[in-house]
Amino acid sequence: MVKILKGVRVVELGTYITGPACGMHLADLGADVVKVERPGTGDPFRAFKGGLYSPHYQTYNRNKRSIALDTKDPEDLAVFHGLIETADIFVQNFRPGVAERLGAGEEELRKLNPKLIYCAISGLGPSGPAKDRPVYDSVAQAASGYLRLLTPPENPRVIGPAIADAVTGQYASMACIAALFDRERGGKGRRIDISMLEAMCHFNLDSFTHYYSVGEVMGPLSRPTVSQSYTFKCADGKWIAFHLSSPEKFWEGLLEATGQEQLKEDPRFAERLQRIEHQDDLIAHFTPVFASEPRDVWCDRLRAAEVPYSPAYESSEALEDPQAQHLGIKVSAPSAEIGTFTTVRPPYNFDGAAETEVMAPPQLDEHGAELRAEVARRKAG
Repeated sequence: MVKILKGVRVVELGTYITGPACGMHLADLGADVVKVERPGTGDPFRAFKGGLYSPHYQTYNRNKRSIALDTKDPEDLAVFHGLIETADIFVQNFRPGVAERLGAGEEELRKLNPKLIYCAISGLGPSGPAKDRPVYDSVAQAASGYLRLLTPPENPRVIGPAIADAVTGQYASMACIAALFDRERGGKGRRIDISMLEAMCHFNLDSFTHYYSVGEVMGPLSRPTVSQSYTFKCADGKWIAFHLSSPEKFWEGLLEATGQEQLKEDPRFAERLQRIEHQDDLIAHFTPVFASEPRDVWCDRLRAAEVPYSPAYESSEALEDPQAQHLGIKVSAPSAEIGTFTTVRPPYNFDGAAETEVMAPPQLDEHGAELRAEVARRKAG
């Protein structure tokens, strides 16, 4: 695949997820992403059972080069500044004021590189009464109203992956690319501020639109009920999911596939609005039906009836599906740390070609010597 951002250098002073996720998206598109880390320990997300190569760290740090620098040390700070002089984009995700204490504030870096795109990711924004509060994924989900769309109403507890972290990193990378595009058309280096709160509020756009448009406060079952989305456990313990949406043909296909045509005469289910109103009854009816056969049988029947469906895979299964294999979603690369690094390739295809080449996440300071040499050659020449 064409490396769309080939020739673009990104310096990432990021930890945990939001900053590293932003850097990863840019690296996936071909940018040279230099990850600057703390000597000895590196990104805190590295720590895992006494090692420095956790699965958490691996997730968001592929396709990067690592250098360990202590910016409080004058020599290391000079190397860091040398990297900044050649950078197009700088990414950091510290609380407001921390980057300045590390010698990585916008004012200082822009003196070195006036056309630098400076991306600052925060939890709740760079200013305001809550700017200094520590924020992690579940806090941002809660502050944006999104958490209530995932939390079970009974026995509430946080569930699901780190959505706010990942979403914020993706929005940040989009903003970096937009600023880069503007600069290349004759614009200037810009500062980007993006908070997890703002990113998740935008991601939660549907629920805000419903509230401000029709006064509806959405809950975790609002969308699944209206869209007629279902998941059931089958006889072999595996799950299946399907989505009936609004076309009547999908409901009719479900009845055909399951042999439940008698429900056409049931007043609770005769029309879509009735099915929405009586979804709990519908779930109660179909639970034993799907429990009567293994998942593969139901997949065959739903496919034949042209019902939108999928096996509800676990992560151990999803990438082995024939369609996922056909698309080459799973990719691997050699890793000095773990032997083979396996991950999911970027989702886009340019001119019909997917990006299947991947570089394993770097070991701490793996590229320190070559990056220091690059800076030294530039200063000497």
